[in-house]
Amino acid sequence: MNSWILAVQITIAVTLVLLSVLVVVWGRNYRRVRSRQTLGMLVFAGILLVENGFALYVYSLDPVLSVWFGEQVPNEPWLAMSLFHVLEALAVGFLTYVTLE
Repeated sequence: MNSWILAVQITIAVTLVLLSVLVVVWGRNYRRVRSRQTLGMLVFAGILLVENGFALYVYSLDPVLSVWFGEQVPNEPWLAMSLFHVLEALAVGFLTYVTLE
């Protein structure tokens, strides 16, 4: 197995946890405030949650794509994909920090 795929899977799992926290917090806030901005943040987090869940499925559970990503994708594309996932995790982490502060 490519070592990049494990790093990406861990990064996606962390992002999923952070996005779940944001969905809970923003969902509670929306029920209380009924603000369009809060609804927008809730929808944003929900869409990112679905996207990251699908990415984790593709990288680890899909019988065809997980094998292809794990064995046939060279390191250079994995480096680029890993960078995108790490940047996304950092952004969501900062957003979670600011939201919980």
